[in-house]
Amino acid sequence: QVQMQESGPGLVKPSQTLSLTCTVSGGSITGNYYAWSWIRQPPGKGLEWMGVISSDGNTYYNPSLKSRTSISRDTSKNQFSLQLSSVTPEDTAVYYCKVSRLGKTYWGQGTQVTVSS
Repeated sequence: QVQMQESGPGLVKPSQTLSLTCTVSGGSITGNYYAWSWIRQPPGKGLEWMGVISSDGNTYYNPSLKSRTSISRDTSKNQFSLQLSSVTPEDTAVYYCKVSRLGKTYWGQGTQVTVSS
């Protein structure tokens, strides 16, 4: 079973870049048919898909966030990361990493990120 753990700062100042890492165990981020995503949930709102990196390293982003979002991976550490630039208080949310493969989905526990000065 794939397990994932998000990590990163819980507080980011406006205009800075939010950086989070998802550490994966029980599966390889380069394994076939995996899709590694970042999802977020602002307070009082629904889930928002931010983007995905596939097993072969291709990335796809939510068009509404594309200009500020970058997803990358470190295969030596079996991790993938999220960077969101020019953050505002509206980027305050619980951020989740998620993996889908052949009909199965696994989620990290989520990490709260607050954007505030």
